Amino acid sequence: MARRLRFNGTGSGGGSCPAVHEDLDTGEVIVHGPRLTDPETLAQLQHIDEHEIPIVVPRNTLIDFGPKDRDEEPRILDPETFAGMFENFRHSAWHLEMRGRYAVDEATETYAQFVRGEKPAWDMDSPWARTIGAKTRDGAYVGRVRIVDDPPTEGQRYLLAHAEHNDQLGEDVRIMWRKDAERHNLPDEDFWIFDSHIVALCIWDSDANLTGAELISEPARVNQYSRLRDAALHYATPYREFVAAMKEE
Repeated sequence: MARRLRFNGTGSGGGSCPAVHEDLDTGEVIVHGPRLTDPETLAQLQHIDEHEIPIVVPRNTLIDFGPKDRDEEPRILDPETFAGMFENFRHSAWHLEMRGRYAVDEATETYAQFVRGEKPAWDMDSPWARTIGAKTRDGAYVGRVRIVDDPPTEGQRYLLAHAEHNDQLGEDVRIMWRKDAERHNLPDEDFWIFDSHIVALCIWDSDANLTGAELISEPARVNQYSRLRDAALHYATPYREFVAAMKEE
C-alpha cells in the first residue's frame, strides 16, 4: 500500500532537492537529496546497513521543514532487538541494576551451582562473554552499579559472586546499599545507557523476566539519566571492597 505523504518543503530554493516529506499515518520523515559517495567520508558513518543510502541535507532544511512536535509514544524494543544494542555500541555501556532478582540468572547452571554452595564455573565463551570481552579489549567502557538490599536477596548474593565474572570480562562493577541509593535519590528503575546518548529503560513482568526496553533518545531525558549514572558511580563502592566489608561484619 502506498504511503500517504505530505510535502513539508525544500531548502533548495529551486523547488527540487533536498526536500522533506512526512508520512501522515506513521509520522516517519522521508528526506531526499544528493547521495553521499566519497569513500573516506562513508567510512566514518556509524550504524549504516548495506541497504541504506546516505544523503546530504542542509541543517536549515531539517530545522525549517522537519516535524516540530516530539513523538510522545514510547518506543519499545523487544528483547531480541534490545540484545543487539550490546553488539552495536561503540565506546560505553552502563547499567543501573535495581532489582532483587532476575529470572535470566536463575535459569543458568552457575546459579544452580551457587545455590548448592559451590563456586560457580563462569563460562568465558558464552555469547555475552564473547561480546563484552571483545568490546572491553578494544577499549570500550562497560560498567554497572548494583543496588543491594539489607539483607541481600538470594539473587543479589548471586550477583555479588557474579561480579567476579564481570570483572574478568573487563567490566567496572560497583555496589551500593539500597538505603544509600534512596538517600542519593536514585530512581527505582533498571536501565542501560549506551554511548552517552541512548537510554534503554528495562521492562519486566511480574516474574522478573525482561519483556522489552523503552528507548529514550531525547537529549534532556538522556541528560537526566546521565546525571543519575554519575551520582551512582560516585557513591557506589568497588565490588571487591564491598564484598570484603560484608565478610568483616
